[in-house]
Amino acid sequence: MRAAILTVSDRSFRGERPDGSGPVLQQLLRAFGAEVIELTVVPDEASVIAQTLIRMADETRCEMILTTGGTGLSPRDVTPDATAQVIEKRLPGMEEAIRQESLKQTPFAMLSRAIVGARGQTLIINMPGSPKAVRECFAVVEPVLSHAVKLLRDENPYAETDHVCRPSRS
Repeated sequence: MRAAILTVSDRSFRGERPDGSGPVLQQLLRAFGAEVIELTVVPDEASVIAQTLIRMADETRCEMILTTGGTGLSPRDVTPDATAQVIEKRLPGMEEAIRQESLKQTPFAMLSRAIVGARGQTLIINMPGSPKAVRECFAVVEPVLSHAVKLLRDENPYAETDHVCRPSRS
C-alpha cells in the first residue's frame, strides 16, 4: 500500500518549527506495512492543500493520504475545507469513530472539524496536528485501513474476513 503524508502548518512550512506529526505518521504507516512515498509540508492555505491532495491522489496515485494539522477552529485551520473540495465520497463513520475515541482523551476533541473521504481510489484522512493525537487517531483507523483501500480498489475484502455483515444469499 502506497501512502503519502501532508503536514499543514504555516510555522513548519516557514522553517520556524520542526514538523513533529509528519514523521510520527511516517513511522506508524511503515509499522503498518505501508510504503510512504511522500512527506510534504504546506502552509495553511486551502488552495495549496487542495492542489497537493489532488496531485497526490491523481498523479502519484497513492492509496492513502493522511493529513496532519489545520483541523480546528482558528481562522487558518482550513484542512477540512480543502479536503471537502477534493473528495468524492465522505466517510462519516470513520470521522465519528476518531472523534468518539478522541473524546475519551480530551474534551477538546469535540472542536475537531477533521473529515475522511475518498477521491477515486485514494483514502484521505485528516488528523490533528499533535504527535500524541496523531498516534491516538491512527490507532482508531488502523484496523480498517486495508479493508477500506481494498474496497476503493474494487477488490473483494470479504474473502479474508468473516466478521463483516453482508447480505445473506438464500
